[in-house]
Amino acid sequence: MAYVISDACVSCGSCADGCPAGAISQGDTQYNIDAEACVSCGACASTCPAGAIAEG
Repeated sequence: MAYVISDACVSCGSCADGCPAGAISQGDTQYNIDAEACVSCGACASTCPAGAIAEG
């Protein structure tokens, strides 16, 4: 199951830098995860300082 980013996102970019699949991009107000590209590895969740990423 793909990971999702909640409204707690502070748009720091740590998740995008840590994503080996390149599934994370900057959205209008926060970062977004492309569910089709996400490989559910959890690397993004472990790098998020705000704890805004969880398995969806």
